[in-house]
Amino acid sequence: MLAQVKKWGNSQGIRLPKELLAMAGITCDDYVEIELQDKNIVLKKAFRHRTLEERAAEYNGRLGPYNEFSWDEPVGRERW
Repeated sequence: MLAQVKKWGNSQGIRLPKELLAMAGITCDDYVEIELQDKNIVLKKAFRHRTLEERAAEYNGRLGPYNEFSWDEPVGRERW
């Protein structure tokens, strides 16, 4: 597969075919790691930690099946 390096603002860019990205499991807005190995540029899909909001959205905003825990009444120096 052949691609051409083109000017993109003050940098250069390469457009990658959709089929190639699909085969690599890379979708739009994914992050990639860029490495140089023996004068070859290697792109790898990067692992990105999801935010708490992104994780909560998967559970409709509910973080767990947790119930309130009763610690009973404060005693001794626990009292305010």
